[in-house]
Amino acid sequence: MKQSTKHTSLNVTQTDVQDMATDTVRIQVQDLTVERGGRAIVDNISFDLMANEMLGLIGPNGAGKSTALACIAGIDSPTSGSVVIDKRDLTSYSSTERARCIAWVEQLGNVHWPLSVERLIMLGRIPHLPRWSKVTDADYAAVENAITEADCQSIRYRKVPTLSGGERARVLLARALAATPSLLFADEPVSALDLGHQLQTMQLLRDYASNQHAVVAVMHDLSLAVRYCHRLALMHEGRLVAVGEPAAVLTNDNIANVYGVSVVTGCDSVPWVIPEHRISTPKS
Repeated sequence: MKQSTKHTSLNVTQTDVQDMATDTVRIQVQDLTVERGGRAIVDNISFDLMANEMLGLIGPNGAGKSTALACIAGIDSPTSGSVVIDKRDLTSYSSTERARCIAWVEQLGNVHWPLSVERLIMLGRIPHLPRWSKVTDADYAAVENAITEADCQSIRYRKVPTLSGGERARVLLARALAATPSLLFADEPVSALDLGHQLQTMQLLRDYASNQHAVVAVMHDLSLAVRYCHRLALMHEGRLVAVGEPAAVLTNDNIANVYGVSVVTGCDSVPWVIPEHRISTPKS
C-alpha cells in the first residue's frame, strides 16, 4: 500500500543538540548480543553515549529495547559484546561502584514492602552510606530534592502499596534521583503517567542529562521522544536500525519499515508524530 504523503518535516531545531555537544564519551556499547533460547533478542548493536546527552531507545514491542538497556545498566549480562563506562569495562565495577554511578528505573516497578514513600526514596542513598553509618544531612538533602523534582511532596507520607501506578512510577524515579547517579537508565518512564506528569518527567530527565551526566530512556511515544531526546536509537527485531538526531532517525521510510504504519509529522511550536494508519506488516 502507498504511504500517506500528508506530512510536514519534523524540522527539529538542532540548537538543542548543540547544547549537549561534548567530546566526553560516557558509555561505549560494542557488538552487544543477548541470546535467549537460541534466538538473538539483542543482535550485535553498537553505539556511544555522550556526556550531557539524553538518548531515546525506541522501537516496537519485542524489539529488544528493555533487554539492551538492562545489559547496559549492568542489571543483565550479554551473551557477547562489551559495555564500557568512563573508559572502564562494566564488568570491572564492583556492585557498590555501579550503584553509585548508575540508577535504574524499571518498567513495572513493583514494590511489595509497606514502606512510606519517603522511606522508599531514602533507599536510594544506600550506595553512599558506609556500613552501619547514620543518614547524614547530605542524604536528607538529596532525598528532599528528589521528592521535589519528581513531584512527590503530596504523597511523601503515604504507604507505597496504596499508590496508583503513575504515583508509584514517580516515586521510583525519585528513588533513582536520590542516588545522585551520573548515569540514569529509565525503562518506559512515562507509560503510566498522566499528560502533565509525562511532560514534567521528560523535562526532568532531559535537564538531568547535564553537568556531564547522561540519560537513556526506552520510549514508545515518538512525539515525546523527538521533543525531548537529543538523539534516538531505533531498534527492530534485536537490531539497531538507525542512531542519530531525531529528524534523521524518524523518517517515513524508517517508521514504515519498523512499525508498519504511516504517520503525519510536523513541527509547530513543538515537533509531533501521529500514527495515521497501518500499511503493512513491519519488515524483518
